[in-house]
Amino acid sequence: MKNLIRLSDLQAGGVCEIFNIADEINSGKYSGFLNGKSAVLFFPASSIRTRVTFEKGIYLFGGQSVLFPNDTLDKKEDLRDVCGYLNNWADIVIIRHKEIKLIEKFAQYSEVPVINAMTNINHPCEILADMYSLSKTRDNFIKDKYLFCGKNSNIGLAWKEASQVMGFELSQCCAKGYEMEDVKVYHDIKTAIKGKDIICTDSLPAEEVNSFKDCQVTKEVMDMANKNAVLNPCPPFYRGEEVSGDVIQSEYFAGYEFKKNLLVIQQAIIIWCMQAQKNSR
Repeated sequence: MKNLIRLSDLQAGGVCEIFNIADEINSGKYSGFLNGKSAVLFFPASSIRTRVTFEKGIYLFGGQSVLFPNDTLDKKEDLRDVCGYLNNWADIVIIRHKEIKLIEKFAQYSEVPVINAMTNINHPCEILADMYSLSKTRDNFIKDKYLFCGKNSNIGLAWKEASQVMGFELSQCCAKGYEMEDVKVYHDIKTAIKGKDIICTDSLPAEEVNSFKDCQVTKEVMDMANKNAVLNPCPPFYRGEEVSGDVIQSEYFAGYEFKKNLLVIQQAIIIWCMQAQKNSR
């Protein structure tokens, strides 16, 4: 049985397997893959893109989604008992929760695959979808040079993990005090942007926006990057904060089409996990 909790669970070979499954889905394979099966989801009310794409992906495969608020897992009942019952009925479990240790503990007791739909330290599904989109639009996305603009948080750490798994070069632009370990860091965007191909951002808490004023990505800044550079802001992004309004309206913005692949990648992750479970039985 396979879970997806960290990108390092996959390694580069697993990433390629998921991309190949996504290609097969796009060609019409796997119709009805979840007929008669149930996916149990634990999501906060604030989730939009991740929840919509998982639920729609399950529906398109003929499956049933059973949704709970993610704080259901914070109640007094021991997770081993929650899993003991769900093992009778669930075919896969998808969890979005701030604590990755809770998801890891859940996976210990689960007899069906567990997918991490975001924690405070990573967001594997989102980054897989971004890499898949880049693989379809770049000559070789692994050879591109990446810059993450933002603090040491789940999106930045997810890109760091992806760089370690896939072997691409990653740097960070951030205010002092927000650096990730073992990543080349810049504190000025106009220096950081030079020689970069893929620029990724993450939103900032209101109280930290001013600290990151020297890291804002604008159209003027993107003009300093490599030719055909791409801006890939993690949603939700906020014009006038980590990105300017003019850069979102420019040709650099990867756009909403870029994120369409989140749906097929969520489906591919489900198949990758469940095929492994089926083959192990």
